Amino acid sequence: MSDRVSAQARSEKFGQSEGEGIIRCDACPVLCRIRPGRAGACSRYANEDGRLVRTDPALALARTVESGGPVVAFADGAWDGKVLDPSRAFVTGVGAGTTYPDYKPAPFIVGATHDGVDTVTVVTEGIFSYCGVKVKIDTDRHLGPEAAPVRAKGEQVGHVTTAEYGSQMLSLGGVRHLTGGNKKEGNVTCETLLALCAAEPVTLTIDGGHEVVVQAGRAPIVDGTPERRMRVGCGSATVGIFAQQWLGHADEVIVVDDHITGVLSEHQAGKVLGMKPTGIRVRGRRSTPGRYFQVAQPGLGWGGTDITDPLAVIESIDAKVAWPGLRLLMTSTTGEDALWCVLDAALRPVPAEMPAAVRAVVERIGENCEPSLCTVLFMAGAGGSLRAGVTENPVLLTRAVAAGEVRVTMGGAPAYLWPGGGITVMADVLRFPGNAFGYVPTPALVAPIEFTLPRALYAKLGGHMDEIVPVEELLRGLGDQLRVEGWIPGNPWPFARP
Repeated sequence: MSDRVSAQARSEKFGQSEGEGIIRCDACPVLCRIRPGRAGACSRYANEDGRLVRTDPALALARTVESGGPVVAFADGAWDGKVLDPSRAFVTGVGAGTTYPDYKPAPFIVGATHDGVDTVTVVTEGIFSYCGVKVKIDTDRHLGPEAAPVRAKGEQVGHVTTAEYGSQMLSLGGVRHLTGGNKKEGNVTCETLLALCAAEPVTLTIDGGHEVVVQAGRAPIVDGTPERRMRVGCGSATVGIFAQQWLGHADEVIVVDDHITGVLSEHQAGKVLGMKPTGIRVRGRRSTPGRYFQVAQPGLGWGGTDITDPLAVIESIDAKVAWPGLRLLMTSTTGEDALWCVLDAALRPVPAEMPAAVRAVVERIGENCEPSLCTVLFMAGAGGSLRAGVTENPVLLTRAVAAGEVRVTMGGAPAYLWPGGGITVMADVLRFPGNAFGYVPTPALVAPIEFTLPRALYAKLGGHMDEIVPVEELLRGLGDQLRVEGWIPGNPWPFARP
């Protein structure tokens, strides 16, 4: 086993002996004093016979010879390093540990050759106080007012942000909730973020709104009811998409929507198709022909409104224009709610059995709706001191990352880099390996991050060149401190040429 990557060497890098077998762990600012056989407050580090060890092994991801193909699972037992071709291995920050204070070199600085290019991957687990998650909830249901506090276990952990097309958006976490409030708020925020990043369900309540259970990759559950569909579009868009298919089967179609309610005969689509006016006027503020704002209040009813009786959106019916027998369809933007009416002699809408041709179009609305889903994106600022574990002149790393010369991954998952100053990254939690996130009780989240770049550039940036360990040596030296899993399908290979 190489001295540079042995358990003893890692212990010396991460902690200091204080006598009587006690080790002071300096992986985070808490500086736990850990007695033999015990673990620190975060449960990520333990004292094993006077050595500070990670309770979880480091993680390497391996791919097959065929680029991006699946890999056969390795045995669950200790791996001897002989099975894995180093050219197919990517050492992630999961389980790598941290080197707080960060003037120390990162836990692993890995040298490898790929496609004839000498590369370096700097591997660490970042301690992120400036972090949170952005949650996209595919539903037209009203969850709560914009900017309303979002709570977990009674503590505010974020807020509702601006809605997107067919989706409600939450911004959770952030430094103010982690460290700017009271201790309980910080702990609950940290706990909530950890659960969401692990793709576990979390129950949230929104002030002035509703309860929602959020889980990455699953449908949201709003006030106990699982959502099924993301709307096909707003009311106006729905009219535009299906106008031709309603022609000849309905005289008027009203698509109820919290944003823009569409009225077919007034809409440009109806005009182009030659539909005659029906004299049916809906409530709300008319924007452009056939498009109405604010027909009702937001809610859990039709089209994300508080409407349960769709006829309530009708303000008036002009007797000079409408006629008995007029065929009226009212539908939501998901097709989950629909009502067919025929005007009687007094021009009152009377519910009737929906014709098969009309029913088919309503069902097609549902067919064109995507499944309702929760998406959780981890977001963090890596522009702080962890850069010193990469290079002695951190601004050079920041500039190289911004210029696209350094590839940033998180547990091997691709990371979106926000433009502007610093290194602000965002990644889909479902593209991370399992158990990728941890915490320190400051509180802050711990997440893997890797920087991959050509060796020549690393030298130019003032990198810790003496700390580079060949990947073959690292894989063998870690021994039973290493676990190997298959490369996650869909994630780009970090060493691939742009």
